[in-house]
Amino acid sequence: MNWAEALPALRAQLDGVAVDMVDEVDSTNSELLRRARAGGLLPTLLIAKEQTAAHGRMGRPWVAEAGGALTFSLALPLAPADWSGLSLAIGLTLAETLHPDIRIKWPNDLQIDGRKLAGILIEIAGGCAVIGVGINLRAPAPDSTTAAALQAHGITPAWLDELLPGTTAPTALLRVATPLVTTVRAFERTGFAPLQERFAARDALAGLDIQLSDGSAGTACGVAPDGALRVRTAQGIIDIRSSAVSVRAAATDTPVNPC
Repeated sequence: MNWAEALPALRAQLDGVAVDMVDEVDSTNSELLRRARAGGLLPTLLIAKEQTAAHGRMGRPWVAEAGGALTFSLALPLAPADWSGLSLAIGLTLAETLHPDIRIKWPNDLQIDGRKLAGILIEIAGGCAVIGVGINLRAPAPDSTTAAALQAHGITPAWLDELLPGTTAPTALLRVATPLVTTVRAFERTGFAPLQERFAARDALAGLDIQLSDGSAGTACGVAPDGALRVRTAQGIIDIRSSAVSVRAAATDTPVNPC
């Protein structure tokens, strides 16, 4: 399926959500934020064939070549009682919709065998959640500028083509778009807690020794009902809620004793 076929199907699926597509933009999130500042942000799914300045959490670069990734942002009005756990709910929906082998690394990455498959970036503007998603589809040529950029940034990627050979950006988006809208609207009513048990089955960090960017370390012990990362330290169990805290598994990447 190509985009000419997929766009009408998406518009039919997503009642009340405008579906826009651009060949190139700096960032789909940035474009929707500009629309919000101009007072023109509606429920919108914005797809880009190529992003020239895509970024993830804490400004980290998102590297992908045209046609090698699915990149889009979804803007929906949202006013939950608690925003905590939204990125986990979105990650869980993507993982469950795409493939059983996909795991979720708190708070916003999808992984295959410890390698990054996808990232999620949530920004708030004008009473809307702007949810950016980038999913790696297939590996670039080894001698390409994209491959060199991934290596330069120390990124070890995974590719959806490993699990679903031949999947294109249009077919991948058709799989995930409606479940994502459903999840975000349900999250507004119920928060993350109803998803806690399902998340545990996909938790990439559970039982691993981890290190946090604030210098502390411990064992990942799943997530709390609000989506906070639970870490067993020498001082006891602590809950990490700040998305500004980076988490990485220790070198072994082997689960230790359960919490």
